[in-house]
Amino acid sequence: MQPYELFIGLRYTRAKRRNHFISFISLISMLGIGLGVMALIVVLSVMNGFQKEIRARILGVTPHIQVSSDSGQLNDWQRALSIVAKDPEVRAAAPYVSGQGMVSLNESVQGVMVRGILPDAEQKLTALGDKMKRGALSDLRAGEFNIVLGVDLARALGARVGDSVLLITPQGQITPAGMLPRLKQFHVVGIFEIGMSPYDNALALINLTDAQKLFRMGSSVSGISGNLYNLDRAPQVAYELEDKFPNDTYISDWTRQNANYFAVVAMEKKMMFIILSLIVLVAAFNIVSTLVMAVTDKQADIAILRTLGASPKSIMQIFMVQGMLIGLIGMAIGVIGGVVIALNIGTIVPFIEHLFGVQFLSKEFYYISELPSDLQKGDVIVVASMSFFISLFATLYPSWRASKVQPAEALRYE
Repeated sequence: MQPYELFIGLRYTRAKRRNHFISFISLISMLGIGLGVMALIVVLSVMNGFQKEIRARILGVTPHIQVSSDSGQLNDWQRALSIVAKDPEVRAAAPYVSGQGMVSLNESVQGVMVRGILPDAEQKLTALGDKMKRGALSDLRAGEFNIVLGVDLARALGARVGDSVLLITPQGQITPAGMLPRLKQFHVVGIFEIGMSPYDNALALINLTDAQKLFRMGSSVSGISGNLYNLDRAPQVAYELEDKFPNDTYISDWTRQNANYFAVVAMEKKMMFIILSLIVLVAAFNIVSTLVMAVTDKQADIAILRTLGASPKSIMQIFMVQGMLIGLIGMAIGVIGGVVIALNIGTIVPFIEHLFGVQFLSKEFYYISELPSDLQKGDVIVVASMSFFISLFATLYPSWRASKVQPAEALRYE
C-alpha cells in the first residue's frame, strides 16, 4: 500500500461529509462493534470465573487421581499407596473407604455417600478441613464412631453437633429372622459446607478404621486418593501410573470424574461466543452500508483520482483503509471497555444491585452469590482478532465496487 492511499483513506474518515447520515452510520458501526467486543470479553470472563470457581469447589473435595480395584476392595493397599506417593508429581496420597448408606435421626431418613478418611492425611488432600462450619476433621478419631455431615444433610435431618444418628448400610447380617441391614450409632462432631449440592446434601465423613468395620472390609480399603502439584497434569499422571498396577486396578482422574460437567461448560462457552459474535457481525453490515454510501458520495473524487493515474487497486485500498479504521476504533473501544468491566465486575455489580435494590445471585437460590470474573489474555486476543477480520471482510465488496467506477461516467453530470 502506497502512503497516499493510506493518507486519503484516513482523510476520508475524519473529513466532514456533506452527507451527515453517512457519518452517523459510521458512528453506529463503531459503537456496535465496540459493544459486541465488550460484551464478548465480559461474558467470556464471567463464564471463566464461574468455571474456575466451581472447579475449585469440586476439587476441594475430589482428589486429583484415584486408584481403585474392579472388585471394589483394594487388598494390598499399602503397596499401592507407596507407588502413588513415590511419584514425583504427587504431592500427597492416602487410603479411603467409600460406600452407600442411610442416616436416620428421629423420623428423618436421608441417603448418603459415606467416606472413610484419615483426618490428618485428608488435610493434605482436600480443602474439607477449611470448609468446616462446626467442629473439626481431627475429631474423627478411630474407634469413637464419630461422623461429620454436610450442611444440607444435617439440616434435612435436623442434626446438630452432639446429636447421635443411626447409620444404616446395605451390607446385611444373617439372623434367624432373615437378612437384616447393619445398624450403627454415630455421634455428630462436625458440619461442613462445600457450596455444592451433591456434597452438602449427601456426603458423610467417618474415620477410615470405623468405615472398615462398618462395611466389613477387614484391612482392605476402597482405594487410594492422590493430590498433584499440577492438577492439569492429572490425565498424564493417571496414564503413567496404569503401567505400574495390575490389570484389575482402575485409575481415574478428576477430569474423567467430572467430564460431563466440564464438557457442558465448554459447549456453553462456545455457544455464547457464537451468539454474541452476531452483534459484531450486525455492526459489520453497517460498515458495508457506510462504505457503499461513501463510494456513491465520492464518485467524482474517485474519477479525478483515476484520471490522475490511480489504479483500481489503489482506489480499493483507499476505501478499505476507511472501513478498517472504523473497525479498529470500534474494536479498541470494545477491548478497553470489556477489560475494564471484567477486571472491576466485583465492584460494578454490587453498585448496580445497591443502586436499583436488586440482587442478581441470591444466596437462597444460588451457591455462588457473587459474580466471578477471570479475564484471560487468550480470550481478549481471539475476540479482538475476530472483530478485526470481520471488519476487514466487510470492506471488500464496497471497496471493490469503488475500484470499478468509470471516470467518464462519474464526471458526465458534474
